[in-house]
Amino acid sequence: MHSVSNFLNSKRYWLLLAALSVAMLGIALFYQYALGEEPCQVCIQARLWVFALLLLSMAIATLPENRHLRLSGNLLALTCTVGLGERAWFLYQLENGIGNGSCEFQLGMPDWFAIDQWFPSLFEVRNLCSFTPEMPFGLSMAEGLLLIAGLLGIVISCALLSHQMTSQAESRSTGAPQ
Repeated sequence: MHSVSNFLNSKRYWLLLAALSVAMLGIALFYQYALGEEPCQVCIQARLWVFALLLLSMAIATLPENRHLRLSGNLLALTCTVGLGERAWFLYQLENGIGNGSCEFQLGMPDWFAIDQWFPSLFEVRNLCSFTPEMPFGLSMAEGLLLIAGLLGIVISCALLSHQMTSQAESRSTGAPQ
């Protein structure tokens, strides 16, 4: 248990989150450019959450180790994961006809954050929402994103618990009040 806690409080943990984010973006781009599966508005919004997790993970991995920075980083990473999960759930509902919504042929970001115009190869909406492509194990891309968001949420929650347990142990050993 101690080695898991050490890992969740290390730079390697943040580098693993960054590598997972790069892999997810790489898979999305493979489906887009190699397989011709053009992304919809919700897909691009999910991509933005993954990109935010990548930037956050790289920032935390390169900054000096600090307990408060790790806590803030894990809370922001959990926010990215919840955002990804929400977009995946919305997409899952749309593709299964159980949702109450639709998507547009534009990203819908404000003019001051026109990321779809700055980086169109990554963030340009090119399709309307419908069925997501099938992935390995018979999962749709929406189901795969839901699974990944759930697993990431569990891992990040464990990191937050580990952070809390480490903080309590440190305060007991120094005699400082919690």
